Amino acid sequence: MAEQQFLLAASAVLFSLGLLGVIIRRNALVMLMSMELMLNGVNLSLVTFASAAGSTEAAVLVFLVFVVAAAEIAIAIPIVLALARRRGTLDAGSWTELKG
Repeated sequence: MAEQQFLLAASAVLFSLGLLGVIIRRNALVMLMSMELMLNGVNLSLVTFASAAGSTEAAVLVFLVFVVAAAEIAIAIPIVLALARRRGTLDAGSWTELKG
């Protein structure tokens, strides 16, 4: 029981640090890494709940979250790097021309 509480607390800390990084930092790569940290926090909580319940459905959901995270990185990093080359900065606030 104490191990599960520790893992859930670690999951909450990971998610909170990721959320703080997305909100505070304006560097696009740091924001992407912070989103990955948030996804890892969610995965840790899913694995913790799955082990407590003895369920395999959550393991499938964790696998799907990993696939989405890999796809996010595979698509987002080239886009961010192309924008950084065009604009000369990784500051997300300087990309205002992307607004519709």
